[in-house]
Amino acid sequence: MLDNSSRTELAELGEFGLIRHLTQHIELQHKGSIKGVGDDAAVLKADEGHVTLVSTDMLAEGVHFDLGYMPLRHLGYKAATVNFSDICAMNGTPKQLLVSMALSSRFPLDAVEELYGGLLLACKRYNVDLVGGDTTSSKSGLILSLTVIGEAAPDKVVYRNGAKPGDLICVTGDLGGAYMGLMLLEREKQVFKENPNIQPDLEGNDYVLERQLKPEARIDVVQLLADRGVKPTAMIDVSDGLASELLHICTQSKTGAQLFEEKLPIDPMTYERARSFNLDPTTCVLSGGEDYELLFTIDINDFEKVQHHPDITVIGHIADESNGVNLVSKSNTVHPITAQGWNAFRPNA
Repeated sequence: MLDNSSRTELAELGEFGLIRHLTQHIELQHKGSIKGVGDDAAVLKADEGHVTLVSTDMLAEGVHFDLGYMPLRHLGYKAATVNFSDICAMNGTPKQLLVSMALSSRFPLDAVEELYGGLLLACKRYNVDLVGGDTTSSKSGLILSLTVIGEAAPDKVVYRNGAKPGDLICVTGDLGGAYMGLMLLEREKQVFKENPNIQPDLEGNDYVLERQLKPEARIDVVQLLADRGVKPTAMIDVSDGLASELLHICTQSKTGAQLFEEKLPIDPMTYERARSFNLDPTTCVLSGGEDYELLFTIDINDFEKVQHHPDITVIGHIADESNGVNLVSKSNTVHPITAQGWNAFRPNA
């Protein structure tokens, strides 16, 4: 794909030379991608009967990722998929992606190729066209800014504000694994800083590490729900922790909610690693974040359409706003849910 066997300084290429180098092999796959990279703007054609969905995200080195343990190819892949996840959370399909990056002089061409390789791998995996972006210099490390464009039928778009009392609360996959992967990577980084002769001990932790380093967007669930004739009443992706995301739905829908601890889906490895860190696995689920699973509500009449699917778990129900948002513990005690997940502007976040 990208061929660079020796170190080439980015200054040798210049901005436009870099763009040409990175994008020379891109092939557009959708008839709606009329014009991709190479002009002042990408030209996109909206198909009749569809609305265009647009979401943007910015990732800053030292805030959202640590290159001490995040391979650049994984970073590119993750940066793309977490943006695709935003479109999935609207019950839509991602179609095009724009990527802008600010690079410091410490990044040679081969490093940027690795990053771009991950982006292109994700685009191929999800059938998304990379249609443009921008590059500039940075004096404070690497910064990525991505904009994803998707589509959905107007009557299929799902917002956060449609939940109503009596709806069931569902989540895909399992939760907390990405957070435990992060805890492992941070632990091994500290060990290495104290003694560079000690190699990282990550054996046997593949699942939680993959959840952190290579998350996937649940576009399969969007199709699954459509195939089963289920339109969620509200939906969001789990990027900042289950508690924060549920509170977003309840705040915008003006409802309360009741979650049941015994129903929360936790992978056995996630549970074991949490205990090894003296952490409560339930707390990791509620506050960990970066799982990028879909949290959604459905009308109770749709329960039979999803109840036997192994990748969808009903974890509670929507209640009246006056009831608040609560967790019913395994011992049947009720605890108010507060947002303890990711906050980009919290000191030392």
